Amino acid sequence: MDDKTVKFNFRGETATSPREVLFHVYSALGEKGYDPISQIVGYLISGDPAYIPRHNNARTLIRKIERDELIEELVKSYLEREQKE
Repeated sequence: MDDKTVKFNFRGETATSPREVLFHVYSALGEKGYDPISQIVGYLISGDPAYIPRHNNARTLIRKIERDELIEELVKSYLEREQKE
């Protein structure tokens, strides 16, 4: 018996990285006139999806990735950028 985990993609969904999701959500928030940083921080702290609009499927996308993965991506990106400077 094969005990590997299998991920199924439905309706043509493609795997999206935390980085791609953050950029997509940031853009959707800006398009709706929100302060993207404040809204994303609110979501990351509270887990309340109401911080993220449905515009351009942003809420659905961000909920597909665990919040700790999003935070990990942010910390990693920040530290890598700081090391380069």
